[in-house]
Amino acid sequence: MKLQNIKKINVGLMLCAFGFNVFAADLTRSDIEQSLKNSDSAHVADLRRKDFRRLDLSKLDFRHADLWGTDLRDVNLDESDLSNLNLDLTVMTRIHLARANLANSSIFGVSMMDADLSGANLSGSRFIANLERANLNHANLVNANWGVDMKNQPMGLMRVTLNSANLSYANLTNANLNKGLLKRVDLSHANLTNADLSGADLTSARFDHANFTGANLNGTRFSVIKDKTVFNGAINVNSAIFEE
Repeated sequence: MKLQNIKKINVGLMLCAFGFNVFAADLTRSDIEQSLKNSDSAHVADLRRKDFRRLDLSKLDFRHADLWGTDLRDVNLDESDLSNLNLDLTVMTRIHLARANLANSSIFGVSMMDADLSGANLSGSRFIANLERANLNHANLVNANWGVDMKNQPMGLMRVTLNSANLSYANLTNANLNKGLLKRVDLSHANLTNADLSGADLTSARFDHANFTGANLNGTRFSVIKDKTVFNGAINVNSAIFEE
């Protein structure tokens, strides 16, 4: 190895040891803005498999971009438009998507742990992702399809994980969360009208003042609940599983 390269490695190690951040994303915000400016439905911005970690990309329009497989860890995408995008196999741990538009988007096989999706538009989206501890307060999940598709599981059973997530005041009308993992989830004041929760695990979930009208609770698992009036209007309540 050349002496010059050894010096560079040593300098990098020293900076890391003293807490300096030596990371640099593949592109700058200006680079991305220019790429998006030149894109349209016929000529999408090719941002596949790029490393955008820690960038501030808030309030940008990505509707004509290809972000498949991109590293979006710790990226700020607050109020950005990612509607109708295929975001499968991206990396989104600790991503910021507050008030972002992800309507009809696809996110499959992705880590979104600790993500901020508060107030986000997720209507009609298709998620099979790990959203453990994610913040979905006041999020719009109307007609969201986050349930298990038993016909499309080539790698075995994969399901959405919302353990310890905040779904308070979220709108889940007609949402599909069948067989989802929602342990310790906060559903207080959430609207679950006609939601499919069949086979989902809501052990230790919180649902003060939640609306379960028409919600399917067939095989849904709950902790011990003495007062089941919260489920008034739900269907298949007798088929739900309550811990003793």
